[in-house]
Amino acid sequence: MSGVTDRAGLWARLQAPFEWDLAVIGGGATGLGVALDAAVRGFSVVLVESHDFASGTSSRATKLAHGGVRYLAQGDIGLVREALHERGAMLANAPHVAQRLPFVMPGYHWWERAFYGVGLKAYDALAGAQGLGGTELLSARRTLDLLPGVQPRGLWGGVRYWDGQFDDARLALLLARTALARGALILNHCEVTALDLKGDRVCGLQVRDTESGQAAALRARCVVNATGVWVDAVRGMDRSGGATAPAPLVAPSQGVHLVVDRAFLPGNHALLVPKTADGRVLFAVPWLGKTVLGTTDTPARDLAREPAPFAEEVAFILGESARYLARAPTASDVRSVWVGLRPLVKPGGADGADTKALSREHTVVVARSGLVTVTGGKWTTYRSMAEDVLDRAMTAGLLPRRPGGGTARLPLIGSAPGRPLTEPPGEHLYGSEVAALRALPGADRWLWRDAETQRGGLSEAMVRFAVRHELARTVEDVLARRCRLLFLDAAEAARQADAVAAILADEGLPAPGAEAFKTLAARYQQLPAIRPSART
Repeated sequence: MSGVTDRAGLWARLQAPFEWDLAVIGGGATGLGVALDAAVRGFSVVLVESHDFASGTSSRATKLAHGGVRYLAQGDIGLVREALHERGAMLANAPHVAQRLPFVMPGYHWWERAFYGVGLKAYDALAGAQGLGGTELLSARRTLDLLPGVQPRGLWGGVRYWDGQFDDARLALLLARTALARGALILNHCEVTALDLKGDRVCGLQVRDTESGQAAALRARCVVNATGVWVDAVRGMDRSGGATAPAPLVAPSQGVHLVVDRAFLPGNHALLVPKTADGRVLFAVPWLGKTVLGTTDTPARDLAREPAPFAEEVAFILGESARYLARAPTASDVRSVWVGLRPLVKPGGADGADTKALSREHTVVVARSGLVTVTGGKWTTYRSMAEDVLDRAMTAGLLPRRPGGGTARLPLIGSAPGRPLTEPPGEHLYGSEVAALRALPGADRWLWRDAETQRGGLSEAMVRFAVRHELARTVEDVLARRCRLLFLDAAEAARQADAVAAILADEGLPAPGAEAFKTLAARYQQLPAIRPSART
């Protein structure tokens, strides 16, 4: 494992006079993937993130490492093939936080089993050697055995296929830490305040440590804007040649997820409804001891860091869940609700377009100033997106040509086979670093344990590990992204805030932020008022 991370040392290194080969803005999946790939190629790399790693879109996914069955139905064969290949790399490089997962599509019409079975066998064929298991046609009885909790009334049968799931925030942390171990400088809670220009060329960044208020200037031969739904704000900082703000690249959409207890869908199979009453997709996914219900795809009304769910989105998820689950969850059963913004690539004239019609593929744009912007895509393809970014930068003469492919089979820190991600969180999520975790004070002092199994949970040592090795600075960093308790049970996360803050203070952190976290946790417990009729 990597050693203890010294933030003061990282900041001092950032302030030192030096011209980096590459400066990356944004610590989500894409930015971290670019930083790791560049470091593996031997480039000098610095990455800054204004908040915490994966604190935006990259911690709010449906937790699926998948090719995208719905994209196959839309005829986007190239995207599906690429994603299935990248799914294999993700599962191989971080098996403790990314694993295969069986899915069942229940059929309530006589034709559905055969129809979806053909499509899913095509999905298997596209995966080729990267396939995770063969598609099977199921009887009604077998469907109920594999998917206890599904609505039995009118069930004709089902189809089982295999895809992947992962812990998105923890995988992002592994990318950051592996990049650090490869020589990159990776710093969270450090915002970009301006782009520096030399003539009409971007040559660096002005940054500010949001924790201390200190400022610094970075010089870099190439600057990559990988800020997801916020890429247009960074592009607006580019005033080379007196240019006005460029036309927007992104038309953001938002996806809502509701978390309920596993009792609503026991077992270790996920439920997929490929076409609900209004044509959307519904997932019910077992994840870290809970069930994740989602997702929606609605044009976003703003780019808030913590967007609110719309009443119609919650009504859709609860209403469709009631159609397909024998026991219908209600608003009072929801343990946590989170909203993620998706950076969908905006084609010309797409204003007002349904976000389902916008591109799920990524785009890379090199401005006249040399600023490289990447946006779009999906979590599963982060690695291939990084390769495309560096290829464009090298083609544009911003970086010298160096061969790639070094991350395709690069085990991330802690890589080791782990327990299923359907189980409650615990030490198994640390992979080969479990011994180092257990060596810290408080390994046997549990702040929280899963109520149903009394296993796993959050220990004092995990909090200390988050500070010393995982770059955590606040209670939110720990309870939202090192431990996923905020996303599993927001009320319980709020109850743990003071205990976590006390450990952070003992570790020397200046502002743990317990009260701010409690306010945030209250948002994750709050659902908009919806009409009962909208759920049926």
